[in-house]
Amino acid sequence: MAASRASLADGRWHFQHGPMDLVIGAEGPPAAQAAAHEAAWRRFTPLLDELVAELPALRRPVNESCPLHGRVARRMWQACAPHRAGFITPMAAVAGAVADEVIACYRQPGIVRAWVNNGGDIALHLAPGAAVRVGLYADVARFDPADAVRDGLRTDGRFDVQAAMPVRGIATSGWRGRSFSLGIADSVTVLAATAADADACATVIANAVNLDDARIRRRPAMELKDDSDLGLLPVTVDVPPLGPAAVRHALGAGLRVACRLQEEGRIWAAALVCQGQLALAQNPQWATRQVGSVFA
Repeated sequence: MAASRASLADGRWHFQHGPMDLVIGAEGPPAAQAAAHEAAWRRFTPLLDELVAELPALRRPVNESCPLHGRVARRMWQACAPHRAGFITPMAAVAGAVADEVIACYRQPGIVRAWVNNGGDIALHLAPGAAVRVGLYADVARFDPADAVRDGLRTDGRFDVQAAMPVRGIATSGWRGRSFSLGIADSVTVLAATAADADACATVIANAVNLDDARIRRRPAMELKDDSDLGLLPVTVDVPPLGPAAVRHALGAGLRVACRLQEEGRIWAAALVCQGQLALAQNPQWATRQVGSVFA
């Protein structure tokens, strides 16, 4: 299947090729926008083939040396390498790394701000003085397309990313998402320097939001998807309602990992959500009061 693109009614673009599903927005003079969109399309079209060519290596756990050659593949490996003490493959950063590659096409004169949303993992370009507001939707199990069409998407919270902040990537992971998770978080949203870094860190933190409970159903990843890079690792397929204390325990485990990554400078901030409870790895410059008022 060939790559496809379509202009959306509100001026955004939709690029799609296999599992890569990008929604792109940009602001600036029309000529600058048109040039950036065309450059992004030219870069997007060969990306899937580049990654498929190195797929066996991308599905192997990260070790001491990088065996990859492509620019996006190496970016995936570099984002995951700091977490190699645990099990992680470069695929943990694929969506963010693709978004990072495409957003580079918008870093040109005239583009005030731009965003590439690859299935919820977002790369940003912000010219000096620009900002973007990002919505947080904490639990996809509550999403009803009919409600969204009728009333618009009602987010659980929102936060602003300013150009002066060292944040150009946002990613979300959790057991209800499109990728597998070892943990029980409904969502873990991470702000980091790049989308690839945010993607890898969100995966690691979401895996850590966990506890031992026989009622939590898990299955080997390969039973659900035979080519999964997680192999026989048990991934979460169902989480029953848990008591408040159990949820706090699971969130606490994930929050400790998030705070460590924050202290190491790998993330800017993170919001962890599980069964209606919220935990924040805060940053003094992050307006956390905007996030998740429904969890108060």
